[in-house]
Amino acid sequence: MKTLPAGGLSSNEARERLARFGSNTFGRRRISAGAVLLRQLRNPLLLVLVATAIVSSFLGDRVNAAIILGIIALSVGLGFFNEYRSEKAMEDLHRRVAHRAIVMRDGALVDVDVASLVPGDLVSLALGDIVPADLSLIETHDLSCGESVLTGEAVAVEKKAGDAAFMGTTVESGKGEGVVVKTGAATAFGKIAAHLADRAPQTAFEIGLRSFSQMLVTVTIVLTGSIFALNALLHHPLFESLLFALAIAVGLTPQLLPAIVTVSLATGARRLAKKQVIVKRLVSIEDFGNVEVLFTDKTGTLTEGALRFERAVDLADGVSDEVLALALACNDVVVHDGTIGGGTSLDRALWTAALERKVTPPGAARVADVPFDYERKRMSVLVDDGAGRTLITKGAPESVLACCVDVPENARNALSRYFAAGARVIAVASRELPNAVDARVEDERELTLQGFLLFDDPPKASAARSIERLRRLGIQIRIVTGDNEQVAAKVCRDLGIRVDAILTGAELEALSDAELQMRIPSTTIFARVAPDQKSRIIRLQRELGVDVGFLGDGVNDAVALHYADVGISVDSATDVAKDAADIILLDKDLAILADGVVEGRRIFSNTIKYVLMGTSSNFGNMFSAAGASLFLPFLPMTASQILLNNLLYDVSEMAIPTDRVDEAMLRRPSHWDVTFIRRFMIVFGPISSIFDFLTFAVMLFVFHAGAALFQSGWFVESLATQSLIIFVIRTRQVPFFRSRASAPLTVTTLAVVALGALLPFSPVGRVIGFVPLPPLFFGILIVMVVSYLALVELAKSLFYRPPAVQRQREARRELRLRRVASRWIH
Repeated sequence: MKTLPAGGLSSNEARERLARFGSNTFGRRRISAGAVLLRQLRNPLLLVLVATAIVSSFLGDRVNAAIILGIIALSVGLGFFNEYRSEKAMEDLHRRVAHRAIVMRDGALVDVDVASLVPGDLVSLALGDIVPADLSLIETHDLSCGESVLTGEAVAVEKKAGDAAFMGTTVESGKGEGVVVKTGAATAFGKIAAHLADRAPQTAFEIGLRSFSQMLVTVTIVLTGSIFALNALLHHPLFESLLFALAIAVGLTPQLLPAIVTVSLATGARRLAKKQVIVKRLVSIEDFGNVEVLFTDKTGTLTEGALRFERAVDLADGVSDEVLALALACNDVVVHDGTIGGGTSLDRALWTAALERKVTPPGAARVADVPFDYERKRMSVLVDDGAGRTLITKGAPESVLACCVDVPENARNALSRYFAAGARVIAVASRELPNAVDARVEDERELTLQGFLLFDDPPKASAARSIERLRRLGIQIRIVTGDNEQVAAKVCRDLGIRVDAILTGAELEALSDAELQMRIPSTTIFARVAPDQKSRIIRLQRELGVDVGFLGDGVNDAVALHYADVGISVDSATDVAKDAADIILLDKDLAILADGVVEGRRIFSNTIKYVLMGTSSNFGNMFSAAGASLFLPFLPMTASQILLNNLLYDVSEMAIPTDRVDEAMLRRPSHWDVTFIRRFMIVFGPISSIFDFLTFAVMLFVFHAGAALFQSGWFVESLATQSLIIFVIRTRQVPFFRSRASAPLTVTTLAVVALGALLPFSPVGRVIGFVPLPPLFFGILIVMVVSYLALVELAKSLFYRPPAVQRQREARRELRLRRVASRWIH
């Protein structure tokens, strides 16, 4: 047990200094409405629209200018509202992930939020901590800090008393105490952070979105340029032709895609927050849904994580209070007024049991210690009982036994039995060092094994159900643990996880990257692994082209969290792990993680619905407009009519984020596939053009329409077909019967179609050039819409034909070709 150091500020003095120096924060940027609005306006298409509106207004076409400004207002307004709201929501969520620090206040060690630290505070540092302010160190014990965040150097820097420890750096080994000298923006880290970009690196989702946008921009530029040139060659007025081409460009572009994505992600973040999941970056939700392989530790995830001390045993397997007393002397627990704090979960469980059993450590003063680190997997203390000095060491059995001499065979056999039974085991050893003045790693040799500490960490009751759910979601679970392989295998078997193969850290170290990469897919458990081995496993798995999630909570997990596609941590994790993670679970439960995966897939599925619907119908409209320009003496629709059509169409699609998602779409992860989107656009776009041309024929040969009547008819038909097609495209199943759209999507879509049908009869319709349509037109329209939806459904069934059926048909086709070729040869 550690002795409490004297000193520290009083609570009153700390409050006064906090008022004088301010909060120890600088971090998260302030949410500025102006900055969010500026981001919405940084859109090349919007600049083109603004220019078009100005030109239209200058030339007297104020109706066209008003419609364009309406589209701008809708796109910018929706984007601003949802991004600003999501930014504020994320700011609120971040407050729930507070970093803590151990400081001396009123003569006692207390746990406080780092934001409340002030100059003069005495801070205690331990392994895994992020240094909470700029400190002047007054005491160190093998302390080293990783300063790559400041210097870029990967090697940890050794720290001695009198050195400075800088805010944001990480304690990688040892421990220490220091006095706060600077806080917040005055720190070295704060000065650098003030110049750092706020925007996070692009995720796989953002990269896919960018790739899709580039494809769409290319198609838009080529096709709209061609349409303008065609209209000019046909001697249509140049200004009208230019406005028409620009309107087609607007129509081809799914302008509300950023708003749709933002609405979906913000809604998903709020839903996940209710399920105890904090999303640090909105776009990581979609990456969450793409996880195919989940690497996770064992303790607290598959097991309860509430370690219970069972017993201490000597080398003869008998219960031993002497072994327990030695272990109590060798730990970092702080006991103050009967309250147990600090130390590891194992040490706290040990002290809880000891207080209940009234076992106390030997009456010896601690002289020095060698703190625990993840490479040695042990700690040691040098104690003095007045008669001499003794080094006491405890830690992972394989580590401690390697430092011992003459370990009895019966002790090794007993250890194997403990592991096979699933017990968590700590070994305790000692060595007489009568003349030692300090404890050193070099002294951890020629130890005498004293016995073992046995802990119980039973499997979680809910873990088996959660694992089965993740399996049904198509996610493979692999265990990465520092624990013994037999213990990990026992837990896996108890939870129904099939153990195909096990790799230990020692075996892994002997493998090359290529050899390890070949073995990773067939390995279930990676046991007794070091921190660098965890990150190596994650890196090599990603190189296989698989989306990887990693769930970890320790400082030794930070690099692996960074390497994973999605780093997942928990609220009780070390600061460095929480900072490295993309997702934080407020409860370390795989069921919550599964909810997050499903939410990510639901969001991506609804985003793709909008993309497929928008690109295919817009591409079809382009075909129709280009074709109509070849034989019509007037434009098939004016620029203002096309823009109004696009505005109403976009309004109907704003409810897509509320739509239901078929269970089949949630079973497997999905990814951006620009080739698939392009193929979908090319297949389904021309189908809508078929019915556009049928409409042209009806208007010209049945109703002998002039420009106004023709444009009115195509406006109504185009809006109806491209809006109603969402009911077919939104699902791979039979629409209306096996898969129904959400109520908001159904209502908005039908409302927009009805509004479009009424427009030609309204004063607004007359202003933009519409005239009333004959009743017969609507009868024909109903027949065409039903036929269109049926034809798209048929095309959809062929487009999504199961791969096995496709392969069988292709094999039969190849066989027929071979037979024909054989007959021709002979």
